[in-house]
Amino acid sequence: MTDLRVAAAQLTTGPDPVSNLAAATDAVRRAADGGAELVVLPEATLACFGTDLRSVAEPLDGPFATGLRKVAADLGIVVVAGLFEPSDDGRVHNTLLATGPGVEASYRKIHLYDAFGSRESDTVAPGNELVAFEYRDVTVGLATCYDLRFADQFTALGRLGAELIAVPASWGAGPGKEEQWDLLTRARAADAQAWVLACDQAYTTPQGTDPLGIGRSSLTTPLGHTAARLDHTVGILQATIDTEDVAGVRARVPLL
Repeated sequence: MTDLRVAAAQLTTGPDPVSNLAAATDAVRRAADGGAELVVLPEATLACFGTDLRSVAEPLDGPFATGLRKVAADLGIVVVAGLFEPSDDGRVHNTLLATGPGVEASYRKIHLYDAFGSRESDTVAPGNELVAFEYRDVTVGLATCYDLRFADQFTALGRLGAELIAVPASWGAGPGKEEQWDLLTRARAADAQAWVLACDQAYTTPQGTDPLGIGRSSLTTPLGHTAARLDHTVGILQATIDTEDVAGVRARVPLL
């Protein structure tokens, strides 16, 4: 079984990818200084929602992704972050990039945030494939924000063997949304019987229906208990996961 030191780097991004890359790089370096071997950044790290996403979208060999690869390689760790890449139909994909030593994976958000007055699908094309990768003998699954409302995705990731699921997010604020975030992160960990490391954008004052973040990044155990949580401000959650906990839960409660 494997211990892995992980971090959620909760930050606030704006519309400028260059500034956001600098902030993300600084956060990753600070997380690595605390011993993190895998660092998760929020959804929309490239540029916040409310930006003209088509104008800032970059391919996976563009400067933003290249910058993330460089800091991951320099530090010898894996970084997971949300960006936007052009889609063939004129929209963009809401994509997670996971990069680092021996790791290069990307996941396009499957479930788009067409809820609470938002219409993500107007500008974002959905993905259709589950993604997991191996890192230091840990199987890591990927999901994004609104995916948390779909239990079957997390059960499927558990069946793929995911022992840790990284969930970058830019969770929309509103009545009851903090409670829903807390509930869903815990429930999805129990569904997958896996650790869930959910990294949200720090709280940003709502602007229309754009999902900009509430904070509350968290690490949840395979039994659905909250192991660690940040408040609503910028910060870094540091913790260690043990895959033996996953194996133990799956042996005692064979849901999958």
